[in-house]
Amino acid sequence: MDLTTTAMIAAVLSGAVVGLLLAVFGGGGSVLATPALLYVVGITDTHMAIGTSAAAVAVSAAFNLVGHARRGRVKWPCASVFAVAGLAGALGGSTLAKQVDGQQLLVFFALAMAAIALSMMRRPRDAGDPLAHISWPMTLRLAPIGLGAGFAAGFFGIGGGFLIVPGLMAATGMTLANAAASSLLSVSLFGAATSANYALSGLVVWPVAGLFIAGGLAGGGLGLRLAGLLATRALLARRLFAGLVLMVAAYVAWQGLGG
Repeated sequence: MDLTTTAMIAAVLSGAVVGLLLAVFGGGGSVLATPALLYVVGITDTHMAIGTSAAAVAVSAAFNLVGHARRGRVKWPCASVFAVAGLAGALGGSTLAKQVDGQQLLVFFALAMAAIALSMMRRPRDAGDPLAHISWPMTLRLAPIGLGAGFAAGFFGIGGGFLIVPGLMAATGMTLANAAASSLLSVSLFGAATSANYALSGLVVWPVAGLFIAGGLAGGGLGLRLAGLLATRALLARRLFAGLVLMVAAYVAWQGLGG
């Protein structure tokens, strides 16, 4: 694609928004990255947009992970088991996605966005245990869920946080805040695996990814501060964001169906 000044500015601003959302909501915040690259930045190939967004989201997630870790929100043993188990799934999912027609992939992507939005609207069953720690039974629950979440993340080219966050909470009983922070390790690793797979096929626009990442780092810094301020209104914030995701999902589906 021709990297015009307008496209460069759009990439930085889009990255800033996605970085902010990643910091506030964990993996679910990355769901707007591919639509932003397609409809704001101007990448015309669906697979290229997914590969590029995966690279950018991986770096933004890693940056936000460091910020949450410094604040003591990451449950490293649980997060590591989940992430390592999901790597194989991410590679398998992204390999399959490259074989799917771009327009059909947009429809699948829209359905995934809708599922993410609906999952974010649900109220967590309980507050969770802030002292949750790893055990062998917990490991046996984490690994298969991580594998499935990794496959979905690789296929749809998204962080997979809509599966990672509830998966971590269900398997470990940790709090929503800990799960959102811990999910960023998986988002980063799944995104890196997916982008590497796409890069092997020449489906990553690296200059755009770099600009997106630059914006994401700035947005993530603001989002880390905002996450603390929204702690008492987390559910309302998630539901408002979910409403936005549903609207974008409808537009993506319309485009995928030939609109």
